[in-house]
Amino acid sequence: MGSEALIEEARRSLPSGAGLAGRIYARVFEKGSFEPEAFGMSARSAQAWRKGFGIGLLEVRGLAEEEGELGPTSKAIMECGDGARVECVRIPMHGGKSTLCISSQVGCRMACAFCETGRSGLSRNLLAAEIVAQVHTARFALGWDCGNIVFMGMGEPLDNLDQVSAALRVLTDRRGFSYSWERITVCSSGPPGGIAGLRALGLRRLNLSISLNAGDDATRDALMPVNHSQGLSALASEASDYSQRGNFVLAINYCLIPGVNDGRNQAKGVADFCARVGRTMVNLIPYNPGSHPIARAPSPEELGSFASWLREEGLELRHRAAKGSSIMAACGQLGR
Repeated sequence: MGSEALIEEARRSLPSGAGLAGRIYARVFEKGSFEPEAFGMSARSAQAWRKGFGIGLLEVRGLAEEEGELGPTSKAIMECGDGARVECVRIPMHGGKSTLCISSQVGCRMACAFCETGRSGLSRNLLAAEIVAQVHTARFALGWDCGNIVFMGMGEPLDNLDQVSAALRVLTDRRGFSYSWERITVCSSGPPGGIAGLRALGLRRLNLSISLNAGDDATRDALMPVNHSQGLSALASEASDYSQRGNFVLAINYCLIPGVNDGRNQAKGVADFCARVGRTMVNLIPYNPGSHPIARAPSPEELGSFASWLREEGLELRHRAAKGSSIMAACGQLGR
């Protein structure tokens, strides 16, 4: 619940103590603890609060770290109340800040050929509470203070839009974690109607990135079955309508897979896609082999060549260094 929803529900359901709802909510997200009795209410009122509400941290069932130049990349396996497990990753960034990569589903039905999560299929959607609880557990159980949130873990966020949108409202609640919208990015493979549905929420400052990974339909069909339902032309049209502010830049994630999508024509196809979308930034990501690799990891020279071709096409890009591959925490490796 967002704080206003909690205040309303407390007034409706509690015999007393509802007036402290805003302060109780703020304490949960500031201290990590649910302590209604800390505000001087009667034992009866505190008992009613505890009977009606809780915060539900997830159980940390595994933790792994990989040291790097900017600090450790850390992966946590978290368990929900029904025993389902998801993974989230803390990624160190320049300037001392960290990004928390969180999951939106247990598994994923998109079945992308390069993605470990897609191999398992979809078990179920996460609830908004379970999505927020990843951030809460990371901060208060693991001590991870992350400045950015990316929906780039297990699952397709726009395949679970109702719960993701509810979680976004909580993550940005002024009485809670109070993340600014610019600090949150939703990453999508582009299921039909998903981006349009996200735009309809009216979250003008929310960042969006698209997992593209190919410059033509035939290659993307082979890598990402979702492309059979919505090809590159339709995806570009839907993505071009997303922008809701003048300074919006759509991120294009491109996982470079040697011998699959690393040719000169692929770079031209990416440029053609970006030209139809508007202002973009390409994130060039090296393929990270999983338990059933479809290729080897690209060499620095192969990454450099493809980056040069993208620049020749006039594209802005960032070259993402692989982080966490030794602990199966890098892009495309979650779920094992």
